Amino acid sequence: MDHIREHRSALASAEKRLLVFIAGRLPRWVTSDHLTLLALVSMPAAGLAFATIGTRRWGAAAVAAALLVNWFGDSLDGTLARVRQQSRPRYGYYVDHVADLIGTASLFAGVAASGLIHATIAAVLLAGYFLVAAETYLATHAAGVFRLAFAGIGPTELRILIAGGAFYVSAHPWVQLAGRRVLLLDVSALVAIAGFIVVFVASAIRTTRVLYRAEPLPRASGAVGSFYVRDWKSCHRLPIPRHRRLRARALTAESAVPATARAGDTRPRCAR
Repeated sequence: MDHIREHRSALASAEKRLLVFIAGRLPRWVTSDHLTLLALVSMPAAGLAFATIGTRRWGAAAVAAALLVNWFGDSLDGTLARVRQQSRPRYGYYVDHVADLIGTASLFAGVAASGLIHATIAAVLLAGYFLVAAETYLATHAAGVFRLAFAGIGPTELRILIAGGAFYVSAHPWVQLAGRRVLLLDVSALVAIAGFIVVFVASAIRTTRVLYRAEPLPRASGAVGSFYVRDWKSCHRLPIPRHRRLRARALTAESAVPATARAGDTRPRCAR
């Protein structure tokens, strides 16, 4: 799939250098498909670990470890293919993002099962993420630009935030807000939902403007189906009255002229 990758997250530059360094030193038997599979299985593991945070001390550490494995596989699969000049753009784009969707759903299922967030809020949070993901994939197909970050936050930064949040919420699951004791993840999720909505709206407006400027609305002509017909004597377009619009096809046919102009034809050039 031909598109431009636009990655402007806070860690993008340093991360790219690290990934290229690692890719150049991996054994030859390791392929990009192996890394994609590793990324896929690590996210359900992160979800299962998150579900145990409230009951197991090692839950947060297991979440961080699984997210690190996911970063290794998900971030390195495409880099490895490019370094070895084995890129499969359409296959890689499709498989990578199908795995991302499955993995994200698995992670949020574990978050909802942890008891540290209301399941309804977790479901809305997942829907917000999918909304942003869908707009990103559509924009990549329609506008040819694949944006991996918003406001300096990309996939790697999200993993760091989730891992850090897992450690914090394991020790402080509740917070006082306006004199009420509420779950910290509920508050964090509501803030994230608002952020997803802002990102979706801003991205949709930006992509729509780019596409509208690239494909402006064509001007109406005297073709069948338009509300105008050309007067071949004056070369002007005349509006078809409302009561005659149903006869637009007949009017256009009557005003048609031969494709080739005859010698000595004195009609205006537009009518020849």
